[in-house]
Amino acid sequence: MVTLTIDGKTVEAREGMTILGAAKGAGIKIPTLCWMKKLNDIGACRVCVVDVEGEHRMPAACNTPVADGMVVHTNTPAVVRARQANLKMILSEHRSECTSCERVDTCALRKLCSDMAIERLSFEAVSPKGAWDESFPLVRDSSKCIKCMRCVAECAKVQHCSVWDITGSGPHMKVTVKDGDSIRDAGCALCGQCITHCPTGALTARRDIDVVMDALSDPDVVTVVQVAPAVRAAWGEGVGLSREAATPGRMASALRSLGFDRVFDTDFAADLTIMEEGSEFVEFMGSDKQRPMFTSCCPGWVRFVKQHYPQFVGRLSSAKSPHQMLGAVVKNTMREEAEAAGKRLFVVSVMPCVAKKYECDVPQLATEAGRDVDAVLTVREFDNMLRMFHVDCDALDEGEFDNPLGLSTGAGTIFGRTGGVMEAALRSAVFLITGENPDFSACDTTAATPDKPWVTKELEVAGTPVRIAVASGLGNTAKLLDAIEAGEVDLDFVEIMACPGGCVGGGGQPIAFNEERAAERAMNLNSLDKADTLRYSHENPDVQKLYEEWVGEPLSHVAHEWLHTDQEAWDL
Repeated sequence: MVTLTIDGKTVEAREGMTILGAAKGAGIKIPTLCWMKKLNDIGACRVCVVDVEGEHRMPAACNTPVADGMVVHTNTPAVVRARQANLKMILSEHRSECTSCERVDTCALRKLCSDMAIERLSFEAVSPKGAWDESFPLVRDSSKCIKCMRCVAECAKVQHCSVWDITGSGPHMKVTVKDGDSIRDAGCALCGQCITHCPTGALTARRDIDVVMDALSDPDVVTVVQVAPAVRAAWGEGVGLSREAATPGRMASALRSLGFDRVFDTDFAADLTIMEEGSEFVEFMGSDKQRPMFTSCCPGWVRFVKQHYPQFVGRLSSAKSPHQMLGAVVKNTMREEAEAAGKRLFVVSVMPCVAKKYECDVPQLATEAGRDVDAVLTVREFDNMLRMFHVDCDALDEGEFDNPLGLSTGAGTIFGRTGGVMEAALRSAVFLITGENPDFSACDTTAATPDKPWVTKELEVAGTPVRIAVASGLGNTAKLLDAIEAGEVDLDFVEIMACPGGCVGGGGQPIAFNEERAAERAMNLNSLDKADTLRYSHENPDVQKLYEEWVGEPLSHVAHEWLHTDQEAWDL
């Protein structure tokens, strides 16, 4: 330990710790922009400069180690002036259009400039917008890039895709797609983590609000909206609701206030997914197919394995993701009624995910009815629409989802966090094998966290050992796949979610600068599961009714037509 003084306060810090870390530990705030804990401490933006007595230049607090006897000043007039100058240098290469930028409310650069009283520049910033494929679900505006390299670090160190690269040096340095590739050919999984970790509007998801608004405005269209499990854990963040006020019932009312004709719950389809995937797993366990079987509900994971580990694609479950299943059910059960009224169906999915925007465009996922999901909105877009419509969410009454595609179980709800799909699948798979519901502790996979590369567990079901593993985050996924390929682990069933923590940490969720809220949101989903009167997917009466009236049984011919896909045939 070393002893130093920060702003007149005696502070003890571990040797090797940075000034920023020591200050945080002492409750002293130093502003940051490019810094990311354990990932990016390069001192590029120099917003965190401090005055160290005896030093001629102001060092960056994020990568300057503490020393015994060091005296640090974090908020002198000279320090503030230096930070202002550094911010102005950043702005000189940033195309500022705050009134029309979708990140205006969550832009870390704009907030810093406001806090630092940056009112006007002595020069005119000119940064032309670079060329980009605007139809791709991930959109980059190079004129707003501030070269903080947070996206580079997140993509390479956490998500294992290394889509972003650095070219040039000094004032000519810029962030580009690796090897000069187009973004479509760069191995991007569309997890969207670069978006949620970008401090400005340089990286965003393609906006599809206008497409949805056109449908809502068309009298000849029946608009159907569905909302994913993880959305209920985060949607209130973007409209100022507390977690207690942002209930699923209030969320259903909020969706109705936007003008959607039918409001369904993707949790219903999560239960449906479990019936299909659980049945598939039971069948798989009785076969000699190569182990393990992988879950397939995350399109970011599916894109990743197709591009980076194609040897494992054949082991994916053939089950579609829940929102694609619900889209297929809606289009195939409601189409005739809509057409008889001279109307057409338009299905919108509100998702915590960017990859879902890609997924709904995959032709191999469409049934004979055509495209099953017509548009995908992120949670940020959903919240944006609520603000557009001036919906007072806090004043909304508790509503309900429309039936028969709105009733769900706690098992469907926990789909939104890491380990949830596995836990839900095991709850029903054990029933399908033994005819009895297992106790919840036998299926618990809440131990799965982003802090471990993967979590394994062995269960005994009717005398048969079942070896499972759960991983979230694509860096962790890569480590697990490498271990499987090397024969270091033997597994039967593996759940993968592309985003750290699962969908609760998805790339389409509300953005909070330098905050990781996945664990907090997951606790919300766990609470909803525990409070639910139905906690097993196979006990959902509306799912049972769907099988009786339309599908027949899990893995039937109709089930394969509507609810399954050939994973190896997907287009990228």
